[in-house]
Amino acid sequence: MLKALGIFQRATAEHLWRMLRPSDSHDRCTRDTLNALKGEGKVRVETRLESNHQLWVLTERGHREAKQLLPKSARMSVLRKLEVDDEGEPVAGEGFDEHAAAVTMTASVLTGAGFGTPLSWQTEIAHRLPYGYTQYADLTMRAPDADVPAMLLEIDRVNEPVDDVTAKLRRYSDWFGLLVPKADKDRERAARQRGAAVHGFRLWSRLYPATGREGYVPVAFVFTGKTAAQRASRMRRLEHAARRYFAGTPYPWAGFTAVDYHQAVPVVVTELERITADPAGAAGRVWRRLGREEWQTLSEALDNPDGERLYRLEEEQSRRRQAEAKAAEREARRPVCTSCGTKFTDERWQAVRQFSWRRETDGLCGPCGREHWARIEAERVAQREAEEAAAREAAEAGVKKSRGLFGRRR
Repeated sequence: MLKALGIFQRATAEHLWRMLRPSDSHDRCTRDTLNALKGEGKVRVETRLESNHQLWVLTERGHREAKQLLPKSARMSVLRKLEVDDEGEPVAGEGFDEHAAAVTMTASVLTGAGFGTPLSWQTEIAHRLPYGYTQYADLTMRAPDADVPAMLLEIDRVNEPVDDVTAKLRRYSDWFGLLVPKADKDRERAARQRGAAVHGFRLWSRLYPATGREGYVPVAFVFTGKTAAQRASRMRRLEHAARRYFAGTPYPWAGFTAVDYHQAVPVVVTELERITADPAGAAGRVWRRLGREEWQTLSEALDNPDGERLYRLEEEQSRRRQAEAKAAEREARRPVCTSCGTKFTDERWQAVRQFSWRRETDGLCGPCGREHWARIEAERVAQREAEEAAAREAAEAGVKKSRGLFGRRR
């Protein structure tokens, strides 16, 4: 309780109940704990809101204890000092800003749904841009156990122009594109062609953990207030105006439907009213990725089924199609035996192609070629045998003739 108030500065019992004890059916235990801490002088009621909820803050003693409890990496909120009037009576603090209430409520419902702990949050984190503007995130969340290593959240009460909301996304996109000091710009330019490799040259990768997905750290817009129709209209208008920042780039090769999200800002939207009305809260299907129609869980909305995973599949399919086309083309050129009509085997085809001169059997398959040479050899043997037989007969005839002549002389 003290640590949560140390981070968020001011909160109602409902905020703390949703954040710290979401399994409870009501906030009675939270209120009892706050009253016990009040008795110890660690917390106090600053004011009562229009909703009749008490707004709790840390006392100086509670602030010191919370600072000791929080890790060094946690960002401690500023102490809300107790003010008194001329008679020494406490002066009620100013009303809790509705935007601040929505910010704390957002952190509460997400934490209660399992997205990190109170220590997972930071408020008003500065993202400084080189043209003199600093974009502050209402909330930053780190919930790696919930498959969200980091996420920036903007709470929107539907009370400013959509152009201003779009400008926030433009500034986030500009900030994500900043290079680390002394980065090799040529290498960074080459890395853009290799997808996620480019992020190693960017400043954001030094401040936030890898997302585990393509693209930059996701940005969530949480809308609240006005009517459901006005909130829906605002989401559609933001989706239309900010498409260039979240839509990604189609791969340029024919037959590919995958989208390159490596240089895009994943943007999801939701409504506090939708979250609190869903039985599963922020863990339910209460998130919509801009560019999609369906409501999904946060993990589903942040996933990119049409991104690099699809690209790898389509790349493999393209390689397979190319290999099949090449094989079909090669098969169409495969020679056919002029004797029996059988297609050449790969070995026979290679044997024919490796000789630079033509031979009389080049048009024959292996068996027919062997039969051809066997027939020629048989004919050669038969001719040689015939010639040898003729020579023997001629020699024998000569011997007989000479014997006959010698016989008559005697």
